[in-house]
Amino acid sequence: MGGLSWRIAEEADIAAITALQLRAIEELQKPFLTPAQIESSKKTMGLDTQLISDRTYFMIIADGAPANTFAGCGGWGRRATLFGGSHSAGRSDAFLDPKTAPARIRAMYTSPDFTRRGVGKLLLALGEFAASEEGFSKMTLGSTLAGAPLYEAAGFRATSRDEDPAGDGMNVPVITMEKPIDRAGAAAVIAAATGEVNAETVKRLAVARAT
Repeated sequence: MGGLSWRIAEEADIAAITALQLRAIEELQKPFLTPAQIESSKKTMGLDTQLISDRTYFMIIADGAPANTFAGCGGWGRRATLFGGSHSAGRSDAFLDPKTAPARIRAMYTSPDFTRRGVGKLLLALGEFAASEEGFSKMTLGSTLAGAPLYEAAGFRATSRDEDPAGDGMNVPVITMEKPIDRAGAAAVIAAATGEVNAETVKRLAVARAT
């Protein structure tokens, strides 16, 4: 692993994020879902722009990639919504209490051009580390079938499963998963992938919270 860097997503990135997410949804789910199920999954996947407003969404850049080409995007949430885009039903912008509720890992996507290069692992670690900075001790997420192996390898364990979250009868499962936050482990992943020391990650996240 290595050769990656990150920054906080900006509103100007929305078009690039949307394009990356669409490619990931349409290509990386093919081994798990039928074409009709992939179309259905778009109802419960995509970008929640609140994450950009909250400065909790990350863009991943691979060394040597062309300008404005991103290897992946994803983030975490301090609000109650578990999964889905701005268009998805059932959203809630209520803030979570870090003393009692798990932080959310949200909208994780790797470009099909950059799979198996540690992009998803880095995104998870960034979300985990950032959530720990705000006092959270646990994380939860809603996983697709395609994403579950990554999350299981990172220590997440399934707690429930919804077979038809879109409510359209297409039966596209979303698996709710949880894990305790491992701040030291997350810091080690970030350092290995980016060369960034712990103190620099803390500083950059503090700047994001302040802006």
